Amino acid sequence: MRALSAVAGATLLLGALAEPAALARPDHGTPRVLVFSKTAAFRHDSIPDGITAIRELGTSSGEFETDATEDATAFNTANLRRYDAVVFLSTTGNVLDETQQAAFEGYIRKGGAYVGIHAAADTEYDWPFYGGLVGAYFRSHPAIQPAATVVEDRAHPATSALPPTWHRTDEWYDYRSNPRSSVRVLASLDESSYSGGGMNGDHPIAWCQTYQGGRAFYTGAGHTKESYADPAYRGHLLGGIRYAIGAARADCRPESGYTTLTDGDWRQAGPGSFTRAADGTWTSSGGMGLLWYAGRAFTSYSLKLDWKVTGDSNSGVFVGFPPSDDPWSAVDNGYEVQIDATDVPERTTGAVYGFKSADLTRRDRALNPPGEWNTYEIRVEGERLRVWLNGVRINDFTNRDPARSLRDGHIGLQNHGAGDEVSFRDIRVKELPVKGR
Repeated sequence: MRALSAVAGATLLLGALAEPAALARPDHGTPRVLVFSKTAAFRHDSIPDGITAIRELGTSSGEFETDATEDATAFNTANLRRYDAVVFLSTTGNVLDETQQAAFEGYIRKGGAYVGIHAAADTEYDWPFYGGLVGAYFRSHPAIQPAATVVEDRAHPATSALPPTWHRTDEWYDYRSNPRSSVRVLASLDESSYSGGGMNGDHPIAWCQTYQGGRAFYTGAGHTKESYADPAYRGHLLGGIRYAIGAARADCRPESGYTTLTDGDWRQAGPGSFTRAADGTWTSSGGMGLLWYAGRAFTSYSLKLDWKVTGDSNSGVFVGFPPSDDPWSAVDNGYEVQIDATDVPERTTGAVYGFKSADLTRRDRALNPPGEWNTYEIRVEGERLRVWLNGVRINDFTNRDPARSLRDGHIGLQNHGAGDEVSFRDIRVKELPVKGR
């Protein structure tokens, strides 16, 4: 917010925080991707289509160049250093020897990235490092058939452009284990929508994670030749590669225990409004007002939501304020986590508005630009308020004003004014243990 604030506070730039440093990337200009498609067992006839699609996606997006090989000797330290990501495209069986495996492990641990497509999960069963990297090994599959995919993460670039339920035909893998506890599940199969699903109703099919210093993205889709001509699937694949090479940021920490608030008791305070689209996205117009959740107050919690701005728009997320139809009550009694990348440090994205700047170096490294989705986690425990942007902690603030206690309050989304268009979706909360009581 700009004009809404009547407060002043200390402008403090955070020092180093607890998360690992940014993943290393080769310093060679345009990012480069290596597509590896060696097979030692079943061979998919869609592999040439996949290679062509990845080449075309890199060219059309202008974001990466592509090399392709089935020569495992490419897995040596000097050669792997050239690549921002390595794509295992429907590889099967044991495709690397121990020396090549060691080189790839070193590449990932130094900040490299992995993309696994379909039968990449049917690969290297006796290599524990790879099993952790891919996330889960293939077990079996029923016949190729249509199914409904439920998009669980609508901010990740691999899934942000997909509808909440994605209908398509493919060969649907069951896995030997459920990876949910160690990865961020992006999409899962609705097992009631097809025959033969064997994961007891919780069936992840695409996910991402950070792993031993590197990034990893896996999608179980991509068996058929038709997949690689499908615009939606190509967008899914491009988003996964963009995440892997660092062209787009995402929160890939595991997530569980959250309750959605998008359909709850939201009320508009003050002028302007939010318009809700069919997919549940709220978009601001006019102002200056506040859409606040009247269903209940919160004490100790993690609030997550996805947001996207248009141009140099302005908004924010308010926490810790009493119920009121006056948006200024939130300004005077709560705290705002700002969304506006071009203001002064204590009033820019990630700041606790007017009180504490985000760590701007970490913020800038984590932030996706206007037009792309970002994810906030705002964690309130006692009088401590911490902010994560796309999985990176960028602010850590402690309230010392008894008139602004964070221990009990509501949450709200700001509609700032004419010309400020900001969208929110997938608003969810997880209650945390209350400390100090």
